[in-house]
Amino acid sequence: MNLNWRITVGKRYQKLVRDRIPEIIRQHNKTCETVTLSEAEYRQALRQKLIEEATEAAEATEAELVTELADVYEVIDALMQAYQISPQAAIAEQKRRREERGGFDRRIQLLNVQE
Repeated sequence: MNLNWRITVGKRYQKLVRDRIPEIIRQHNKTCETVTLSEAEYRQALRQKLIEEATEAAEATEAELVTELADVYEVIDALMQAYQISPQAAIAEQKRRREERGGFDRRIQLLNVQE
């Protein structure tokens, strides 16, 4: 009977990280295991990372907010690159949506809609 058991000590992440994170981990005299994702896996991981970073931004203190928003921007930039969406195309769509549906300047909160 051939059982290939692997004992892992430490925390398991299974998430997309910035390029220098493995290097930084090693600089702290720790080891880590990584894999390179396929393009399809990478795109899906970026979508998950966007949710993670948006959640962190939503929960951030006022002092932490700029850092968390910078992380959101980083993921958005990577997503746009992965899907070959130009910044100009995204800005044009943002403007179109703002003209069509408005922005958030008036701070409106929808409470209910009657059928």
